[in-house]
Amino acid sequence: MLLTYQYKLNPTPEQVVILETWGELLRHHWNYALEERLDWLRRTRSQIDRCSLVSEPIGEIPDKADYYTQATDLKRTKELFPDYKNIYADCQQQNLMRLDKAWKRWLIPDKFGKRGGRPRFKKRGDISSFTWPRVNSPKAGAHLIGNILKLSKIGEIEVILHRSIPDGFEIKQATISSKADGWYCSFSLEHKTVPDAKSIDKINSATGIDVGLEKFLTTADGQSIEVPQYYRKAQATLARRQRHLARKTKGSKNYQKLANKVARLHLHVARQRKEFHYHVSHWLINSYDLIVFENLNIRGLARTRLAKSILDVSWGAFLQIMQAVAVKRGKLTLGVDPRGTSINCSSCGERVEKTLAIRVHSCSCGLIIDRDWNSALNLLKRGSVGLPIPGCGGLRDTQPMKQQVSYVNLRCSRYIACN
Repeated sequence: MLLTYQYKLNPTPEQVVILETWGELLRHHWNYALEERLDWLRRTRSQIDRCSLVSEPIGEIPDKADYYTQATDLKRTKELFPDYKNIYADCQQQNLMRLDKAWKRWLIPDKFGKRGGRPRFKKRGDISSFTWPRVNSPKAGAHLIGNILKLSKIGEIEVILHRSIPDGFEIKQATISSKADGWYCSFSLEHKTVPDAKSIDKINSATGIDVGLEKFLTTADGQSIEVPQYYRKAQATLARRQRHLARKTKGSKNYQKLANKVARLHLHVARQRKEFHYHVSHWLINSYDLIVFENLNIRGLARTRLAKSILDVSWGAFLQIMQAVAVKRGKLTLGVDPRGTSINCSSCGERVEKTLAIRVHSCSCGLIIDRDWNSALNLLKRGSVGLPIPGCGGLRDTQPMKQQVSYVNLRCSRYIACN
């Protein structure tokens, strides 16, 4: 099992200058290596007996550039530019590995036939993270001793260990990154064992969750969580700071100060949202053994007029966090097709057409419940077929026909999520 723990660093001003210098040197190296690959591609994309429809460079065709050829040229780079001798060799190799992965994602499609975008040239400040692939080994460039991180060619940096590294985990690599409020170190931890997933026979409770914009999610037993709208609440402050930033001279000291304030506000909103996602995920995992969710095309939904609200709730990030928490806790999650879950009746299965403005599901069978609750019940039906779980067949006849969802106060579950 792999975990990532992130800690705040307390570097000296001299060490900050070294890290920023490394970022600029690696940025130049990234741009040079990318141009080398693109130059080879431009010269070889037309066959030798044909002419290209656009103008292309002529002359001797260079050898194909890949990770191995460019990593071999690092020695020559250090001879031509002595400043690169001050950078730890593994960090330079990791920089080329990142470029190689981005290059292959662009040219080689995945198993679904999709490819990534073309790698871009980096502008100033774009590269602000460095990876040490080995930690606490004899030939490693990074050693964590207590709360001191010793980095090769940088020195000792104090680490604010707000939580201890769990027993039995081995530190595989360390990544130093810069954020708006300082420098951080992310340790990749590995444990040889993997938590055993709960078997189907031992599943005692299950639920379906329907995510939305009016309510963040609704479970199959009628519990609902409100949408926090962190970005919407910070939008006025963000707009005011961006107006002040637009009046400053670009590149000046005042411009940099205001730009940092804007970046800090964005970082604060992102952290609020991430903490909320973890609280909801732990609450769900503590309450149920199986969680059925809908496989939404979030990228397509984010192109609609509701894009700002959809990106604010960040369903995709929440589902990833929930699945990761479930794996660590040995619980099960299942994604199902969401088509028809809001339209079909969870009691009789009849199709009840309704627009997005209609928030109540009213069926001819007499069932009148919240639209999102009805969808969650349908999701639970699809994901728990064949499981001996009480309540998987939807609302029973003995229950009242008119049902209202109840909102959950996450303040109580925060203590569970933090422990």
